[in-house]
Amino acid sequence: MLQAIGAEIPVQCDGISLAPFLDGASSPDKWRSEAHWEFDFRDPADDSAERELGLTMHQCTMNIIRGDRYKYVHFTSLPPLFFDLEKDPGEFVNLAGVAEYAPLVLEYAQKLLSWRMNHDEQTLTHITLSDDGPITRRSARY
Repeated sequence: MLQAIGAEIPVQCDGISLAPFLDGASSPDKWRSEAHWEFDFRDPADDSAERELGLTMHQCTMNIIRGDRYKYVHFTSLPPLFFDLEKDPGEFVNLAGVAEYAPLVLEYAQKLLSWRMNHDEQTLTHITLSDDGPITRRSARY
């Protein structure tokens, strides 16, 4: 959106321009192959999820990575979930403990960890303070 309105893009901004999609390109260079998201399901006004799942308030969070075929869900203190979306589009069968899926579960857990590490808090990552003021450097992220 910043590019579209001609605004300067701060070095802390994560992501790449979606403009190629608007111009009819199939996808920008180095476009991701999975979607990632996090969900915080704690509720300070209601501790029923914590009590039901045996979690503390700080453990009521999950991270998800979803590709075309597989979806991996990682919880802070609960066993993971792994779904084969081609065979089980409704996500009813957790395959995380099935031996034949173990290599894929590990692959997706590693992908999720790498994504988290790459996208962790980066407010000051590209800035250093010097006697002459702040110095910034944009990183080639992808």
